[in-house]
Amino acid sequence: MGRIFEKRKVTMFRRWDRMSKQFARISKEIMMVVRSGGPSPEANPGLRRAIQNARAANMPKEKVENAIKRASGNDAVNYEEVIYEGYAPHGIALLIETATDNPTRTVANVRMILKSKGGNLGTAGSVGFQFQRMGVFRLRAEGLDADELELDLIDHGLEEMVDGEDDDGNAQLIVRCAFTDLGNLQRALEERDIQAVSAGHEYICNAKVPLGEAEEREVLELVDALEQDEDVQHIFHSLA
Repeated sequence: MGRIFEKRKVTMFRRWDRMSKQFARISKEIMMVVRSGGPSPEANPGLRRAIQNARAANMPKEKVENAIKRASGNDAVNYEEVIYEGYAPHGIALLIETATDNPTRTVANVRMILKSKGGNLGTAGSVGFQFQRMGVFRLRAEGLDADELELDLIDHGLEEMVDGEDDDGNAQLIVRCAFTDLGNLQRALEERDIQAVSAGHEYICNAKVPLGEAEEREVLELVDALEQDEDVQHIFHSLA
């Protein structure tokens, strides 16, 4: 009985730890888009997307409001987006997106994590050519006619729509567009009263690399270690 209780405690701690890190990443996202586009969601599409992502993560409303207020203050931390390129074991390409107020600290941490897990930091452009930056919206599939919506959105920048699911197995539609059409597609969805579960950009790899189970585990252990760093926002890779 004691071992079961301890296992549940560990599981709960990990869940709260993941949630805490996710909230911290969304807070940084909110602060950066407020600094660049202002604190009004009505006038700032990037902030509307960040708020959608906060809702999808069940982030408390007061945390969202606090992040907006902090970004609007004179003493707000000035985070900048820096992307590092590198390799995981077995030649898997990595794009590591960070939000940092101290790039010197961040690059040192990223380099150390990569080295400790059998990867290495690359130079600018070393793997970026393998990825395409795209706008990505995840929609609840329930109640949507996928074929009709796909035809409707083509004139607003839609490039592809694929089936997906969330962590609980609920059906989703994943809608992608060129990054330059992100705002156009967002407006089209809003005009149709379709609220995205999450919205933003992703770097989509042009050629995924399949690996065996043991090799894949090594890559994912490195990705997990990078995700633990407080400056890392997102990691994109070429692993199939």
